[in-house]
Amino acid sequence: MHSEAAIRQPLILGHKTYHDITQDIVGPIENKAPRAWYVLITISSLIALYGIGCILYLIGTGIGVWGLNKTVDWAWDITNFVWWVGIGHAGTLISAVLLLFRQKWRMAVNRSAEAMTIFAVIMAALFPLLHMGRLWLGYWVFPLPNQFGSLWVNFNSPLLWDVFAISTYFTVSLVFWYIGLIPDFATIRDKVKSPGMKKAYGILSFGWTGNAKAWTRFEEVSLVLAGIATPLVFSVHSVVSFDFATSVIPGWHTTIFPPYFVSGAVFSGFAMVQTLLLVMRKVMKLESYITVKHIEYMNIVIIVTGSIVGVAYITELFISWYSGVEYESYAFINRATGPYWWSYWAMMTCNVVSPQVFWFKKLRTNLTFTFFMSIVVNIGMWFERFVIIVTSLHRDYLPSAWNLFHPTWVDVGIFVGTLGIFFTLYLLFARFFPVLALNELKSILKLSGESYKQQAQHHHH
Repeated sequence: MHSEAAIRQPLILGHKTYHDITQDIVGPIENKAPRAWYVLITISSLIALYGIGCILYLIGTGIGVWGLNKTVDWAWDITNFVWWVGIGHAGTLISAVLLLFRQKWRMAVNRSAEAMTIFAVIMAALFPLLHMGRLWLGYWVFPLPNQFGSLWVNFNSPLLWDVFAISTYFTVSLVFWYIGLIPDFATIRDKVKSPGMKKAYGILSFGWTGNAKAWTRFEEVSLVLAGIATPLVFSVHSVVSFDFATSVIPGWHTTIFPPYFVSGAVFSGFAMVQTLLLVMRKVMKLESYITVKHIEYMNIVIIVTGSIVGVAYITELFISWYSGVEYESYAFINRATGPYWWSYWAMMTCNVVSPQVFWFKKLRTNLTFTFFMSIVVNIGMWFERFVIIVTSLHRDYLPSAWNLFHPTWVDVGIFVGTLGIFFTLYLLFARFFPVLALNELKSILKLSGESYKQQAQHHHH
């Protein structure tokens, strides 16, 4: 018999039965969505439409409508790209790594985190495409045979690596997420009344029967995919950081980039999961499943990754001083004291100083405060990408090439628009798909449901 420490709080609160779990999670899908959902989807779709308008304007007019200039030729576009890819990391990491380590608390979190991964990676993929300026040349990033004879494959962009890395990551994440959904689709298929929905969920569930053989296969596939996804999580962001680290620009040319980017990605991803979960918890009334305990565990991960990021920042500063290369040391002094000093200190405050407040139990279990902090962390991570990209470029070796970057309304519009598209997709997902993994919650009910725990205690006494 499985036993655990008496002090551990239940993961599923309230006196839930298997039937209750199905009701609570399938309810919002088969009945009318809650009012708050309609309010949120209206807001986010309006923002999304504005963003799509800005993107169409950009494609129609050309890249000159961004605030780029001769010196700073990468700015908000690539900042947003790296930021979105980073957010897309946490999902698969939460799911895959915590599955391999057999952590039970992931069960309430993983589904929404995986969905977040998929939507964030789609948002990230937009930016390199837009950055090309000529979308119809998008195929250049693929290693296709070309018109220059078959001697060389046409690699015209160093972002090619990213294409490989991100498309692989996206595919694995998608498969991982979808396979996890199959048993739940079958549950909904058997439960809904309308013939149209029955048909749709019947197709989605691939004829799942739920016999013992199917479950064994399901578990095997989940573990194999988790095993594939885990190294991918680390490799993808390392590859994104190589875009910078392989150049010779002071401030970019650092070997610490891969681990530092990965920890930053996990850090920002967990913060985004927090933002989404706390909203979902309220809107879909899932308080019994997404408990304070879950939120606390996630905050502990945020402390750890935030501290790693802090160490990376200090290492960077130390290396730039120790190298004795004046350009290198200038790049870092300029970051902290130059024209963009505010972004550097915003990054430091949000990413290094602010997560440390979670050492206090009172604060890391306070939901309103956590929600606020999760947004602060994501702002900080966005500034980190901005600092890396813009402050390294805006001072070139020749003072004649010194230039500042000022974002235009199109820059801002596209970024805010991608946030709108992301939240719209996420809310649609929450409306038609089960937000929590039904089968997994049922599997841990006996081990960590509140009523079962109480029974066990009575037994002991």
